[in-house]
Amino acid sequence: MKLRMILAILLCKGLRLFSRLVHRGGTAMPGRWALKVCPNLLALLAKDVTSVAVTGTNGKTTSSRMIEEAVREAGIDCFANRSGANLISGITTEFVMNCTLGGKMKKHFAVIECDEAASRAVFRQLKPKTIVVTNVFRDQLDRYGEVTHTLGNIREGISGAPDAVLCLNADCSLTASLADDLPNPVVWYGLEKGAITQGARSELSDAAYCIRCKAEYDYDYITYGHLGGFRCPKCGYRRHAADVAVTAVSKQTALGTTISLRSSADGAEQTVQVNLPAVYNVYNAAGTWAACLQMGISEDVITRALATFQCGFGRLEHFDLGAQGTTMMLVKNPAGCNQVVDFLESMEGPFVLVACLNDRGADGTDISWIWDANFEKLEGMKDRMQHVYVSGDRAADLQIRMKYAGVPADIISVEHSYEKLVEICKAQEVPIYMMPTYTAMLELRQTVIKHCGGTDFWEG
Repeated sequence: MKLRMILAILLCKGLRLFSRLVHRGGTAMPGRWALKVCPNLLALLAKDVTSVAVTGTNGKTTSSRMIEEAVREAGIDCFANRSGANLISGITTEFVMNCTLGGKMKKHFAVIECDEAASRAVFRQLKPKTIVVTNVFRDQLDRYGEVTHTLGNIREGISGAPDAVLCLNADCSLTASLADDLPNPVVWYGLEKGAITQGARSELSDAAYCIRCKAEYDYDYITYGHLGGFRCPKCGYRRHAADVAVTAVSKQTALGTTISLRSSADGAEQTVQVNLPAVYNVYNAAGTWAACLQMGISEDVITRALATFQCGFGRLEHFDLGAQGTTMMLVKNPAGCNQVVDFLESMEGPFVLVACLNDRGADGTDISWIWDANFEKLEGMKDRMQHVYVSGDRAADLQIRMKYAGVPADIISVEHSYEKLVEICKAQEVPIYMMPTYTAMLELRQTVIKHCGGTDFWEG
């Protein structure tokens, strides 16, 4: 077994080196081949590493970055799969790149983002000390199926790590149900009633009916999607009280959010600055707070980390492109897209929108979700929205969707060339907001950084 492990490590390191020499990421492929040589390689390397894992539909990358920043701020030397390669192959690659040829880990703390379906294999080998579950939404129907299937994947994954402390989103009825049949200790986080302006009940819900008895939920308040103060009038299943509770969102700008947060650790309420806008990032911050407290990191350190951390690539990432800059916001499902549209609605002044839609494997080949996203809100922004450029493999579908949403046809243009698109953006005098799907984001971002600088996604 020792020989197989060493051979796998040598192969992985060699393939990573070759990938970088030819200017490719080498984030997942080396680990994929290493696991063929030694299938339990991750378990062998992870046994001496304390790790915190983050999974769920939306917010994995940003939450992981927040936690990593807090861990480093606390003076703990750690590593993380910052490239976003969150399948077992990419996670294994990251472990190998942080070990010696003999399999001895150089660092003994890891922050790992993990795909929901991959958690079934990863958590059994990784044995994380803490697991954050952000939320469960409908995503990539061709790969995940319905939300209950995604939830089942996460439940099976956690069952392989029965000693891990779970940090669960109390406002997500699906995520909260994990506590019903898993033995793990649980810490709850969420937004309290009145923390934000109530979301619209008419917004499409991915969990309108009780996961226990199938009766329709009543809500005391809604933050977005199906998140909020849910309760079942039939069986009594309801939102659990939050140990880490956001009691108010007092200020939101394009650069960040000011919140009031109460932790059951001392019951005191404090003001926290989150270095990102939008409600979904408030949830990410609360989940980070819960996880970091479990790791023994002080509240002062967490506060500093949330105020200074740098977001992940493509997640509200800012570029000096155009006279007033460009912000890139990854979208991949209706709930996330709706939050981006809500963010645009909250901004003041004119802007240009760039939307890119691909249907490749990493995006999800089923793009029907664009008809569930609330693009209709864009019609109310047409006086500020100077132009909309659509691009990507399915640009024509996106163009039609925008027209049906009420966006004037004369301000919608199709531009398939990312080079031309970036040249157009360079000439803009107003802020530019880009909302691409995953593979479109990787390609568009690569073109953007060629013009205005930045790091490759595997260096971010």
